[in-house]
Amino acid sequence: MVRSTRPIIGVTIGDPAGIGPEISIKASLEASVLRVCKPVLIGDLSVLKEVSERLGLNAAFRIIDSPREAKGRGGSIDLINLNNVKLESLPIGEASAESGRASIQYIEKAVEYALRREVSAISTAPINKRAINMAGSEHIGHTEILAALCGVEEPLTMFWVKGMRIFFLTRHVPLTEAVKAVKKERIIDMVLKIKKVLRQMGLNNPKIAVAALNPHAGDGGLIGSEENKEIIPAVSALQNMGLSVFGPIPADSIFHQALERKYDAVLSLYHDQGHIAAKTLNFYGAVAVTLGLPFIRTSVDHGTAYDIAWKGLANHKSLVEAIKLAAKLSKVYSPE
Repeated sequence: MVRSTRPIIGVTIGDPAGIGPEISIKASLEASVLRVCKPVLIGDLSVLKEVSERLGLNAAFRIIDSPREAKGRGGSIDLINLNNVKLESLPIGEASAESGRASIQYIEKAVEYALRREVSAISTAPINKRAINMAGSEHIGHTEILAALCGVEEPLTMFWVKGMRIFFLTRHVPLTEAVKAVKKERIIDMVLKIKKVLRQMGLNNPKIAVAALNPHAGDGGLIGSEENKEIIPAVSALQNMGLSVFGPIPADSIFHQALERKYDAVLSLYHDQGHIAAKTLNFYGAVAVTLGLPFIRTSVDHGTAYDIAWKGLANHKSLVEAIKLAAKLSKVYSPE
């Protein structure tokens, strides 16, 4: 990895028709970001200049050929210009094949730099699933694209909010399918993967809590059977392996306990179980982290917000936090 006083972080601008360009500019100019890293935007100059002019952001861009040339100075944004958008044909605030194609190309270039160790980590502004599908992508989203580019079969998604780490047994599946996926062997496999990536982040014996599926953790089988049949046997098996694993813990308590540092990480059983907790706690401060790749990737935890694209209404705090976290984790992350 690139090692310097301030690590170089590659920042993709996301879908050019969404809020990505706006929040990328704003985040790159933040003093708190520049104190901890050298952000390098990966995007299209014409898009960024147009957004800056429309919104009165007064951003100056410094075109560079390699992230290694980054200076990370206030008032001037270092930019890798892919020059891949025709403004006159870009529908602002709408999904299109053009915006999807550009989004994918930004990710591909960022991964190229990360694998060559020209950036210490990458942070990503949001892309749109429909747009990349229109562009011909066989992958549903960011994480799947990154995994394919890196040759990684199953990267893990971790939510980071106020120091609390949340992992997911299932994510983008219907709730009925998520319930069916609560199986002993799957839980064991996921906790072992969590332990591995936490060790890569410097936590050698992490305390991992497993959330319950049903209210009151099933109340001894009175409210559902998954705890008795699948979750408790999984936790027992993991404890017998010598891991510090706890659960099942009712979902209405587990996140509060993790926030008080009783546990180092929480395994949420399905998408909304963990997302609701994180976003209620700090909607703009929640950061998604992709682990299991050869590098750290952080991301905003929101979408392209087409309805407010290029209008100066987007909150850039989540991207600020994502970039700062990427800088922090890049210094301790040691992929195996």
